[in-house]
Amino acid sequence: MSGPLTGITILDLSELLPGPFASQQFVEMGAEVIKVERPSGDGVRTMFPGMFFAVNRGKKSIVLNLKDPEDRAVFLKLAKRADVLLEGYRPGVTKRLGVDYATLSVINPGLIYCSISGYGQIGPARDWPGHDLNYAAMAGAVGVSGHPDGPPEYTTGVPVGDLAASMYAMISILAALRGRDATGQGQYLDVSITDAVTSWVTPRYGVWDTARQQGKTIGKAEILRRPAYGCFPTSDGKYITIGALETHFFRRLTKAIGLTGYDGPDYENYADRAAVTDEIHAVLAARIAEESYAHWAAIFERDDVPFAPVNTLDSLADDPHLTARKMVRKVGASQIIPFPVPMDGMEHPAEHAPELGEHGAAILADLERDKT
Repeated sequence: MSGPLTGITILDLSELLPGPFASQQFVEMGAEVIKVERPSGDGVRTMFPGMFFAVNRGKKSIVLNLKDPEDRAVFLKLAKRADVLLEGYRPGVTKRLGVDYATLSVINPGLIYCSISGYGQIGPARDWPGHDLNYAAMAGAVGVSGHPDGPPEYTTGVPVGDLAASMYAMISILAALRGRDATGQGQYLDVSITDAVTSWVTPRYGVWDTARQQGKTIGKAEILRRPAYGCFPTSDGKYITIGALETHFFRRLTKAIGLTGYDGPDYENYADRAAVTDEIHAVLAARIAEESYAHWAAIFERDDVPFAPVNTLDSLADDPHLTARKMVRKVGASQIIPFPVPMDGMEHPAEHAPELGEHGAAILADLERDKT
């Protein structure tokens, strides 16, 4: 069998993470992805080789200097027969190189052209340099992160902005391909990393806006202070997460661990519990620290209390649930995280990240065959 995107060709001009992550997911779904690299290659090859392998598996690599007329002519031939082009330059760069959407859509009206940039193609900040922290800060995510009573913090351990943009790029490209099926026309997609994170702030913004309409003012503390919700150390040096937000889960938690005094009417409503979050957490932390992770895991599973382990990168491959879901797989000497949704034709994840220019000769030969 083949993946659902077999027959789709994607030209990937992007580097670092947002574009490459998206195009690697398309590889897993069966698309042919041609990674067009500058002569020095994607900078991640040398900066973070492990990340390069993780997000470029299964792609083909060709080296083209788009400032060189002959190489640009080759690129235009590739663009003429591509379904999707993905790029991550700053706004205006592709126009200077002569590979912008206005140029390419003339030779390939059905092309889906997706630009991923920090702040988007329009707006006062469009030309600002930046990284994940900067985009998340403008989007409001940093402002509601960290300790409820502390300063703004960039606390996420994963690059949420880059990955949010990858997801919106994928969704938009798939929708545009579906639209092309109906109209025959491609389109230009302006994906802003900042916009993507702003979209993900929606749940927090909704809480704030409802309070605003009621004449109330709420901040990070009100949004983040959640009783019986957090990470707690166990007696054997591990951590367990507990998420007993709803009243029925909170009742089960207090009964399971023997927290007397917290099962009465004073703690029946979430708002009442939220008002004494710090008190609940102090008592809860002391109790959890008395026993091992395995002890509490067995009790919480038995009593239907929301919990999970805090896995480290070292322990992901050993987690029995992730193992059952095949979320960490061995590929030669490497361990990879594949596309997370099982689909027909996607049983075997891509295993090889290309060497710089590895497929250049074969791609050029294929273009020559097309000419004849």
